[in-house]
Amino acid sequence: MEGHIALVVLLLCTTVSVSASSQTCSPQNTTDNPWVQVRDMPIGCWTSFLREDKAEVHILNVHFKPRTTTDMFNLNMTTARPMHLILTTQNECYVANNINQDVKIYIKNGSSVSLFGSPESVHKQDFPTENEELVKWATQKFGGVTSFTTVQNPRSISCTGREGTKLGSSDCTLENEDPSIKHFMELATAPASLKSCSIQHSNPNEEMELHIINIPEKASTRNVSIHVDTEKIIRVFLRGPQGTTWSFPNPRHTKFGSNNEITLTGIPHRLPPSVTLHSDNAEDVQKKALEYFKVNTFTSYTEISLESSMVSLVLGKKDRASALETEQETSTTNSISAPHQMPLLMQLYTSPDYRFPLDPNTKVQSDKRIYAEISGHTLGELVLTIKVIRCLVRSKGSCPLEKEMPFIPEACPSNVCPDSTRVSFSLNQLQELASTTWDLECTVDLCYSQVCGDGGRVKRNLEVTQPYTPSPTPPCVDFGLPAVLCIAFGGFLIGVLLIGALWFIKIKTGYPTGLDMSSTAANLSGCPCSVTKRQPVSTNPSPSENSSANASIGSTQSTPTSSMA
Repeated sequence: MEGHIALVVLLLCTTVSVSASSQTCSPQNTTDNPWVQVRDMPIGCWTSFLREDKAEVHILNVHFKPRTTTDMFNLNMTTARPMHLILTTQNECYVANNINQDVKIYIKNGSSVSLFGSPESVHKQDFPTENEELVKWATQKFGGVTSFTTVQNPRSISCTGREGTKLGSSDCTLENEDPSIKHFMELATAPASLKSCSIQHSNPNEEMELHIINIPEKASTRNVSIHVDTEKIIRVFLRGPQGTTWSFPNPRHTKFGSNNEITLTGIPHRLPPSVTLHSDNAEDVQKKALEYFKVNTFTSYTEISLESSMVSLVLGKKDRASALETEQETSTTNSISAPHQMPLLMQLYTSPDYRFPLDPNTKVQSDKRIYAEISGHTLGELVLTIKVIRCLVRSKGSCPLEKEMPFIPEACPSNVCPDSTRVSFSLNQLQELASTTWDLECTVDLCYSQVCGDGGRVKRNLEVTQPYTPSPTPPCVDFGLPAVLCIAFGGFLIGVLLIGALWFIKIKTGYPTGLDMSSTAANLSGCPCSVTKRQPVSTNPSPSENSSANASIGSTQSTPTSSMA
């Protein structure tokens, strides 16, 4: 009996273990995935083209998918620069437009687009709807195209007032792009509908996160760029149809598993498929991911079924909105609460014309001045102005350092900066500091009329490098060609003078007495110098003296044999 009870207990434990090792969840449609944010990367371009009359040429290609009963959006171009705006769509839609007199809108003859407001600025033309052909038509009519932007399910499209051109080529070459990088306009779109689910952990810190992303066989998406926005070490399991490519610009802290090829663009390196999985069923994919990583639970499952062939995913839990909401709950009698729906953005520039944004990875020399623009979003009819209260920098590293950053407000017309403010900073006080990576943070107020409230803080990364200063070296004389020639000529002249002086001394005095050549020659037999030594004699010697001298010389030069004879 006890044996049967033990067997039953063992079977129950085995059943529980198998059930725990195969946890799955059923995905549901949602537009608010806390783990994965999806952005379309549709066809578009951005060029440096500008007409001779300083007008820009922009094309907006609007799509509504899936079709809804309220296919309409707001077009706000009150702060736009002079432009020709070509609006094209294959859907029946309604546009509430608010534009200035420098903007001319072009729609196709017979188009199902209905515009309300500023009808005198709307022009109907017979132009093609196919993307490449439309670019050719606009190039022939206006001389070129400044930008082509495809927008999926727009809610509002507005112009920021900045220049719409971009450095580079003036030719519009259509390719997949992220429309959010175009700083001259702001796009508010309906969130993409995804299927997702998650399994709650009893203790989220016990295990490493595992995120599963699945693209069904019938989906159009084949190229996915994934940005990892978390400092934790995570596991990612990717499943897609054959030919799908997953790319990671920042693959740090990530462990991979996929039935497709993975490209690490930052290295660069390619990882071949690590699993074989043909089924796109949610439960099959989840079980395969658990089996591959040898775990019994996962953090999130996301199923992507979009029309775009290329999308961008941001992987990381969205928890900053709730924190900001909690921080901004307080209010006073003479102030207004800063609504958490208004996120702030700080963009840096290196010149006071605010034309070219500074890349976050670009290093700025500490003897330079930087210019910042802090912007937000208008909340419906309520226009809030931004007022900078305080700015500081914090160094990144094991020994954090904090310093105040004095700033100077920069003028900006209200039609250019309706919902932003501009300031500038000097980096001189960072010259003597060793740290190069800083967080620039500013505290701002949001004001309506004369009433202001806490607007929170906005932060931006800043890379600073010290200006080049040559190391001190001992002073060195620079000998150029003229100096070398002068030195050579001086040496030659001194040598000539010395030789001349020696020659003069020789002529006047003969050999120097210090050498005593005659005494030396007398002691050395056979020394030729004794023969040529000049002896002091009278001017006219007598013949007898000459004969005696000759006899003496002859006897001196005679051989010993003749002398003995």
